[in-house]
Amino acid sequence: MLLGFRFSPFVKRVEWALKFKGIEYDYVEEDLTNKSTLLLTSNPIHKKVPVLIHNSNPIAESLVIIEYVDETWKRNPILPQDPYERAMARFWANFIEQKSITSFSELLDSPYH
Repeated sequence: MLLGFRFSPFVKRVEWALKFKGIEYDYVEEDLTNKSTLLLTSNPIHKKVPVLIHNSNPIAESLVIIEYVDETWKRNPILPQDPYERAMARFWANFIEQKSITSFSELLDSPYH
């Protein structure tokens, strides 16, 4: 089960990873203005989405979830096996994430939003 919010880029990242790996899952849309008891008990530290609940165990934070998914389901690895190629993939993923966050922040600061 994935607890999420449809407009969250962090939830989308987890959804893409699950779909890439071919993993079926139930999705629960969270109302972030009225967080569910399930979300608050599944992520009591940050109280944020996404949270993946697998075998009754909650996993929080998108990058942690993706690593968990990749290690748990071996089919269709997300990262390359070679350590250098894996490092380069992480570098570019981080680069894209930073650019996306900057662009999103600029959009929110824009008088046109």
